[in-house]
Amino acid sequence: MPAISLKNHPFRIQPGGKVDITAIPTTDESLFPMEKKEGEELMKSFAKEIDELQTRLYAEGKQRLLVIFQAMDTGGKDGVIRNVFDKMDPQGIRVASFKRPSPLELAHDYLWRIHQEVPQNGEVVIFNRSHYEDILAVRVREIFPKSRWEKRYDHIVNFEQMLADEGTTILKIFLNISPDEQKQRLQARLDDSEKLWKFNPGDLDDRALWPKFMEAYSDVLEKTSTEAAPWYAVPADRKWYRDLVVADILIKTLKGLDMKYPSVDFDPKTITID
Repeated sequence: MPAISLKNHPFRIQPGGKVDITAIPTTDESLFPMEKKEGEELMKSFAKEIDELQTRLYAEGKQRLLVIFQAMDTGGKDGVIRNVFDKMDPQGIRVASFKRPSPLELAHDYLWRIHQEVPQNGEVVIFNRSHYEDILAVRVREIFPKSRWEKRYDHIVNFEQMLADEGTTILKIFLNISPDEQKQRLQARLDDSEKLWKFNPGDLDDRALWPKFMEAYSDVLEKTSTEAAPWYAVPADRKWYRDLVVADILIKTLKGLDMKYPSVDFDPKTITID
């Protein structure tokens, strides 16, 4: 396992720095220089460690973890959630997916539906897409004017700072794939009858807007990666490598919480179970 801290992690978007997402690699070998089979074996040991750490988080019941995933279509959000978090105890983990807002949600401010899904003590909550869609999608598709969505960078930074101040650890991951890799994944859905349900012709509209989305993502990562809520741009063209990187970041984040199992008010040696 690489001896790298989160502060100097190679895929961490350092607060205050300039970001050009197109200059960030979508493939990498530096952290886990191995073949796929060896990586899959390493992932098994990571999964056991994640399970133990999440059990400790749930048992302690004092801290919270919010994990936010953003990506282009086919970026691998569902896959990484399934592969990295599947060993966690269902009692202490929840996935919240944010799709097109309902009429009720549109009748409130855009963070209203988000705030209702943040974790409580002892809980891990995963956002499959998030409040960042309220900058990215509305900007690229020109749903709202710049005068409206531009203010949301500060809104979100302040919102996440409030969550952090109140005890929530926030981990934000952008799954960084290349347009060529997206093309292959979209084609695979078309070619496989069992994956055809995943294909949405509307995804091609967003693909045509790839440069605009990259510009929007660059601004989001640059303006909202903070010490309290940092972004990591994870190379995601190779799925098994992507999973290892996310698992490694997750383990380091959980270890940093220094969780303790709660003490009990009895001596187990004095108890006999008939």
